[in-house]
Amino acid sequence: MLALAGACAAGCGSPPQAECPAAVTEPTAAVATPAVSASASAAPTPSTAPRAPATPDAVLATVTNPSGVARSHETIVLVEAELEKLAPALQLGKTVVVDAAGAVVLSQVVAGANGGPGELVFQTELGPNEQKTFRLRAGERKPAQPGDYKVYGRFVRERHDDFAWENDLVAHRMYGPELETTKKEPLVSSGIDLWAKRVPRLLVNEWYMTDDYHQDHGDGADFYAVGKTRGCGGLGIWANEKLAVSRNFSASRVLANGPIRLVFELDYAPWDAGGTKVSETKRVTLDAGAFFDRFESTFTTKRMPLPVAIGIAKHPGGVATLDPATASLRVWEPVDGGKSGNLACAVVLPPGSPATEKATDDNFLLLTASKPGEPLRYYVGSAWDRAGHVADAEAWAAEVQKLSARLGAPARVVLSAGPGRRD
Repeated sequence: MLALAGACAAGCGSPPQAECPAAVTEPTAAVATPAVSASASAAPTPSTAPRAPATPDAVLATVTNPSGVARSHETIVLVEAELEKLAPALQLGKTVVVDAAGAVVLSQVVAGANGGPGELVFQTELGPNEQKTFRLRAGERKPAQPGDYKVYGRFVRERHDDFAWENDLVAHRMYGPELETTKKEPLVSSGIDLWAKRVPRLLVNEWYMTDDYHQDHGDGADFYAVGKTRGCGGLGIWANEKLAVSRNFSASRVLANGPIRLVFELDYAPWDAGGTKVSETKRVTLDAGAFFDRFESTFTTKRMPLPVAIGIAKHPGGVATLDPATASLRVWEPVDGGKSGNLACAVVLPPGSPATEKATDDNFLLLTASKPGEPLRYYVGSAWDRAGHVADAEAWAAEVQKLSARLGAPARVVLSAGPGRRD
């Protein structure tokens, strides 16, 4: 008997399940039926009716690192529909993940989009070519503790409709509608702000509460100047050799908010792009322990394919590098002439994506094309050398290369039915 095993892993911005290796099948051990021997005595003959087949009540997830490079904070995504095929009795809200030592692993239930199948996500560390097996079984899911949360994001109504988000390594924000009309400092921009963090704890609420986040008091600060630039990873439509950009986002919604994975969406009202009206919904996914967000931009327009330029702001001293091998554009730049260290930003496309370099007066640009009816997927990352994780431009190049390698060879997950019970 063959049991379906779904390959459905995603790592630090790894591609969604549809891009994982093809599903495989593997043999499942047959369930033995006890032999029944006939009795020579006059006693009643016992029933020889076969017992009901075992019903699997657990799933085994075998996770393999296909590369010779270690993978930290690898996010494993298991799709509800695939689990139900193997163990129909399992319910995501009542399922726990257990490692080989029998310890319960922190996991998160992510609701499905538009009422579709949900997902169960957890993280693991994988050495080069290492393989691990986890057991998913019915159990009580205990609420995550505050210290378990490594991602967070929210709509900040009290600060002119910002949307701010972070994990233990990075923090960003984008601008909402109220900022366009505020009397103090109105700003129309769909650029992405970069906040520099020194510490792993979540800071968004604290910084907004004190309203003093442009000075580093030991935890980091907002050093980055966005204005009307693309900031770190904002986009526009390349039309008639010019960049056409939207206004601030018009609506936001949080779809998942930790402790492991944050997912939210921002809507952008139609704007003119060289005579063509374009609107956008931007979905952002950020996992714990990741330098990179995964962005998926879905465009509504009559012009497809659509030339899209993803940008990084030009600042004094910034050095931009286009790397065709990783389909990426990265920048390393000093803060305050180097007095406050250096900031890094990178835009990375999936391996094999077409990409060319463009520029405007205030942006370095990575130009690619969206496909009709498909979200444009790309990754935006940042780092600050004084946080102690990325020391210099060479180390930042290595992080970009590491991400590209993980995207090209995602972790493999094979699911199989675990030991069952008899109905």
